[in-house]
Amino acid sequence: MANKRLGRGLEALIPQMADDESSERRESLSEIEITKIRANPLQPRLEFNRERLEELKSSISENGVIQPITVRKTAAGFELIAGERRFRAVTELGFDRVPAYVMDVKDDEHLLELALIENIQREDLNPIEVALAYQQLQKEYDLTQEVVAKKVGKERATVANFIRLLKLPDAIQNSVRSGEIGMGHARAFMGLEARGDQMQIWKKCVKEGWSVRRVEQEVRNRSDKPSTQAAPGPKKSSHVSEIEDKLRSTLGTQVKVTVGKKGGRIDIAFYSNDDLDRLMELFDSMGA
Repeated sequence: MANKRLGRGLEALIPQMADDESSERRESLSEIEITKIRANPLQPRLEFNRERLEELKSSISENGVIQPITVRKTAAGFELIAGERRFRAVTELGFDRVPAYVMDVKDDEHLLELALIENIQREDLNPIEVALAYQQLQKEYDLTQEVVAKKVGKERATVANFIRLLKLPDAIQNSVRSGEIGMGHARAFMGLEARGDQMQIWKKCVKEGWSVRRVEQEVRNRSDKPSTQAAPGPKKSSHVSEIEDKLRSTLGTQVKVTVGKKGGRIDIAFYSNDDLDRLMELFDSMGA
């Protein structure tokens, strides 16, 4: 095979770097042989859209690799940290070398952390992939959700809400993976404790193309159905219903507001000790 290179030097890829910062960056930037790079075994992204990969290949064929990949040095060569779509694209195009930053990565925990952060910053991961990566960081390295949140620059409640997605039925998780529904829909389903109820509303949501607002309303209606033994209470005003919807969306759980003559009460549901801890962290962050 003819030696396929990128058609432009490294100086052209990162033009006009200031003198005071170019030395350090140039030392870490190299053109590396494709055969010496192996994929990241801790890559948080599990799915690669074929159409987007073909578009990237066309762009690279026309313009070269504008943004280098990132790797770490290993005994056997190099291991990918970030840029797997670019790496796949140049491999399929038959390039021999690819521009890459070589980073000093101390261990696998740091490798996963860097890969996760890079993909989240580029918004390349779907919500389920993000949730699985957070869970992997937490379980494999015995980290608390608070520590995971600090590592990736997110609020603890955000990390907890993503991980809670993994409690949804597989069919709903796959629906989120594919982009059929969004995270807002998924969070609304979590307002129902029964998986059967979640599945029923999800099927209607997908079939009829419901908005997040419509799902929240259906969840509220399902949750507010009185039991056969309970006497029906007064009908809620639209204002109270809107407050319930906002609280459910903010807290990521079922909330019921009851208004009496001289006040009322707010009931907030939680489904495990971790869920309770998540709510307390969220209240603390709000200054409650």
